[in-house]
Amino acid sequence: MKICLIFNPYAAHGRAVKLLPEIENFCRSKQIECEILQTEFRGHGIDLVKNLDFSQYDAVVAGGGDGTLFEVINGYYRNPSLQRIPLGILPVGTGNAFARDLHVATNQWQEALEIISLRQPRRVDVGKFITHGETYYYLNILGLGFVSDVTAVAHKLKGFGNFSYTIGVFQQMLFLHTFGANLEIDGQILDRDCVFVEISNTRYTSNFLMAPAAEIDDGRLDVTILNGLSRLKLIKAFPTIFTGEHVHLPQVETFQARQIKIATVEPKILTPDGEVLGTTPVEVECLYQDVEVLWR
Repeated sequence: MKICLIFNPYAAHGRAVKLLPEIENFCRSKQIECEILQTEFRGHGIDLVKNLDFSQYDAVVAGGGDGTLFEVINGYYRNPSLQRIPLGILPVGTGNAFARDLHVATNQWQEALEIISLRQPRRVDVGKFITHGETYYYLNILGLGFVSDVTAVAHKLKGFGNFSYTIGVFQQMLFLHTFGANLEIDGQILDRDCVFVEISNTRYTSNFLMAPAAEIDDGRLDVTILNGLSRLKLIKAFPTIFTGEHVHLPQVETFQARQIKIATVEPKILTPDGEVLGTTPVEVECLYQDVEVLWR
């Protein structure tokens, strides 16, 4: 088996690169021929995957966190190769939400390589979104509003790991406000005063169980809307997002949909898979089982 490993040496604040010798040794023990391409700057993973000759590999593997996987999936869709190959996940970054839905925890890279060596692909859904004429893809989650502001804070505090998102939540609570949004969810029109909107393919975002009913191969994306509430109520409700119980709050609405359009009174930044990219208005579509992922 031959794989191309797109590896982010800066993942986990530079700790990931120290694992490379062990990863190479482990691959040899599993008879995996591993070509490693290291990313050097933000967006580099997109270019690396876009220019690969897929016919030379049995899989392309994202080594890093959710941001690395985001770059790999976007390079994958820009690649002109006629042959399509499976994706693999090597979770060695700060956030590894998609790997969590594959039942692989952060830094369980040996188990991830074991899964890759089995060469058992499973088709999964992909989120596609268009913002201001630009098209992107994601495997985990697309958010706007409060969650995007939290992500922006978390980016500055990555040294705290997943806890950086918790810090971001409490910081943004001090500046809590709602925004007007018009949503079209599979043709149903909603006008809402929102705190946030999340469009999930997976159950988790960071260590939050954002969409407990989500399945990554059902042909639908899970929409979670938090409508206006007081700062005190948000503080009281916050612990429920770790268990998924937040979906039962009266201020929360959930939907499952194939197509979603969102326009806001004022432009809101978007956070696909933990990246800060694009603004509203945005159109989102679920691509049913459009990519193969190596899974057990």
